[in-house]
Amino acid sequence: MNYNELVENIRTKKSFLCIGLDTDIKKIPQHLLSYSDPVFEFNKQIIDATHQYCVAYKPNIAFYESLGASGWLSLQKTLDYIPKNIFTIADAKRGDIGNTSGLYARAFFNKNSSGLDFDSVTVAPYMGKDSVAPFLEFKNKWVILLALTSNSGSNDFQLMQEGGEKLYERVIRTSQTWATHEQMMYVVGATHAEELAHIRKLAPKHFFLVPGVGAQGGSLQEVAKYGMNAECGLLVNSSRNIIYASSGKDFAEAAAIEAKRMMEEMKIFI
Repeated sequence: MNYNELVENIRTKKSFLCIGLDTDIKKIPQHLLSYSDPVFEFNKQIIDATHQYCVAYKPNIAFYESLGASGWLSLQKTLDYIPKNIFTIADAKRGDIGNTSGLYARAFFNKNSSGLDFDSVTVAPYMGKDSVAPFLEFKNKWVILLALTSNSGSNDFQLMQEGGEKLYERVIRTSQTWATHEQMMYVVGATHAEELAHIRKLAPKHFFLVPGVGAQGGSLQEVAKYGMNAECGLLVNSSRNIIYASSGKDFAEAAAIEAKRMMEEMKIFI
């Protein structure tokens, strides 16, 4: 999916909601365990119930890798089931030396190789340009670079200063020489809302993937106020608040209610 298609989908749906498919086999409703693929069945029902309210789905790859080969199959089936007009994010946080990153890129972007064909993948920038460049070689695919994350440990390194510049600021400034706003996004945690206005000045045209709204305490209103640009420029992710809104047989209906609530909140900003 290219930049213009993503922007148009946001305007059409009046939503910038991303739903995280962080599907934990230990947390899904017990009645699903009778299915041959409980993880996929859970995801399938969540997608059926929520796709009209969101513009992106973001499976966290760790939840699938932890199940071995069966988890990878569940991921592939989930990706194939997501409607084609919805942006897909492999939340894998990859990043290694060039030839290895090339294989990671092939894993998530080349369906003939791995069975997967995501629109984007999250990448850690710590190893620099040559660890990111292989992901940028794929047409109409996106790198979502970790910049200022929502976890408490982000303070350990991301806010360190040298020469009056914070580390995350250098990541954003330097990486903009690697790709344009039509191929690169940044992860900016909602728990750092006070930094969003500043980050928007650093990257005025780029999309931000914003985790941390809901379970981690981030405010949707503050994110929209400080982070939005003329094209919206935001994908606000919610995972647990939506997919685990209920632990009973009504889990999909409860997820739909929460997703619709968030979409309705977003409408006023678009």
